[in-house]
Amino acid sequence: MNCENANEQFTEWLSNQLPDAERLELEAHLESCPDCQREAKTMEQLWLRMDSLAAPEPSKQMRVQFEAMLGAYKETIQTEQENGLKSLLTKLRTFFISQPALRLAYGLLLMGAGALMGYWFTSQNSSTVAYQQQIDTLSSQVQEMRQMMLLSLIDNPSASERLRAVSYTDEISQANNRVVDALLATLNNDPNVNVRLVTLEALARLANEPKVREGLVQSLVRQDSPLVQVALADVMVQLQEKRSIKPLQQMLRQEHLNDLVKNKIQETIKALS
Repeated sequence: MNCENANEQFTEWLSNQLPDAERLELEAHLESCPDCQREAKTMEQLWLRMDSLAAPEPSKQMRVQFEAMLGAYKETIQTEQENGLKSLLTKLRTFFISQPALRLAYGLLLMGAGALMGYWFTSQNSSTVAYQQQIDTLSSQVQEMRQMMLLSLIDNPSASERLRAVSYTDEISQANNRVVDALLATLNNDPNVNVRLVTLEALARLANEPKVREGLVQSLVRQDSPLVQVALADVMVQLQEKRSIKPLQQMLRQEHLNDLVKNKIQETIKALS
């Protein structure tokens, strides 16, 4: 672990949300790094001070502004209802292609699309088949927008933004090839271990796709972080992916392989054999 990785984990460490393995690695780093010790002590003092602060009461002006914003939003929804569902979806797609970073607008408009869908369908006297077709169309459009958001953020210089991008997989039932390629590239090349671990979890959820499973197997020999190596070994057991035995054996021949990782790999090979 280097100092940059340690600094990124201080907040989770102070809030007792860091997994045991990462916590032990961080504390071992702190024992050997005076600079990080000072940084951790400073953050701990700040954390304690923040915990003692009383939450401020919202001002009357804030409520006025919120109600004004809500009123404007309702007027927007009413206008969009008059234009029809198809027009709304077209505008949504154009909006997010040109301004993918406006996540708040994305959330509000997506919520509005859901409300409009309910209104539009209940006001129509259509058949059950037509109703289901409209639902499928809307669902497909929403999935496409989420994947566009992921692709727009996955190469962001900020690790937190890349984490946000990966989180969109929670709302994607079936990823297209561009999304799968972007996630596999992030797993293999991202400089931040936390981003790689979260990406691995996302890919594991999509492992029903043959391309994802193959990419996970190939990723085994490309990892240099013990945490990612151990997590990947766990995923291979979870998927019962016997094709991983050969790259796992190849990993055992690597010089300077962590002893804990070596034991984990041996256990994984045994479980898959």
